[in-house]
Amino acid sequence: MRVVHQSGRVLASDVETADGPLAQGRGLMFRRSVPEDYALVFRFGSQRRRGLHMLFVPFPIDACWTCDGVVQQVTTLRSWVGYGRALADTVVEAPAGAFDGVEAGDRVRVEE
Repeated sequence: MRVVHQSGRVLASDVETADGPLAQGRGLMFRRSVPEDYALVFRFGSQRRRGLHMLFVPFPIDACWTCDGVVQQVTTLRSWVGYGRALADTVVEAPAGAFDGVEAGDRVRVEE
């Protein structure tokens, strides 16, 4: 799997999905780091406001909230204390800087 921007730029090629409530609740907590080309994808069955926290995540990340593939918000979250919230049916987390140049209104897709 990979995460691709509308421009064709591959944002992540080492992609994992957080399937189920336990994996979604855990997210990136308790990991020491992730590879540079890594992304964790949260797929939800509907659009609603989705929150992310950085408790027990010791490194900064970029978070991208999308609805039907259209970016709603991109935020860099600080380690340990960061928090973000936006409307989404899919949320993608990646190392800080991975979503540089990605803006609200852009399209991002997760390819199998």
